[in-house]
Amino acid sequence: MTEKWKQDAEYMSYVADLLEHPEVQRLAEFVQHLHSTRLDHSISVSYHSYQIAKKTNADARAVARAGLLHDMFYYDWRTTKFDGGSHAYMHPRIAVKNAEKITELSEVERDIIIKHMWGATIAPPKYKESYIVTMVDKYCAIKEAATPMTKLFKEKLLRKSVSTEQR
Repeated sequence: MTEKWKQDAEYMSYVADLLEHPEVQRLAEFVQHLHSTRLDHSISVSYHSYQIAKKTNADARAVARAGLLHDMFYYDWRTTKFDGGSHAYMHPRIAVKNAEKITELSEVERDIIIKHMWGATIAPPKYKESYIVTMVDKYCAIKEAATPMTKLFKEKLLRKSVSTEQR
């Protein structure tokens, strides 16, 4: 994702305080979907969700903030296991507790964070804002994991096209 989000004054007015927080910055230490950091992923989910929220008259502030905080956990989800449930069930609950340590959450923001794994978990979102972040999270995860494969595929097609033209 280009860093156009940094130039969006309204978006930044909603998340700047969170982005400056050391606990949010710490997300940069963790790989998320193979080729991105957890911070990059969270910013991507936050900003894309915010853009959709603005177009659909949803609560853009809640979506931006909760989107940024939705994966606020500090372990490698590929190796850490829980007795209380799967990573899909546990990490939203851990994220909401961590988020509540650094900011006050609205009811909508809390629902967004807790329910963002809907589909992998049973309880459906209560608000349209929660659905927005849930769907954008899935989109971003797929895009982040697939980006290097897409790049390789395009390069292969280009090489094939160039070699065909040279014949």
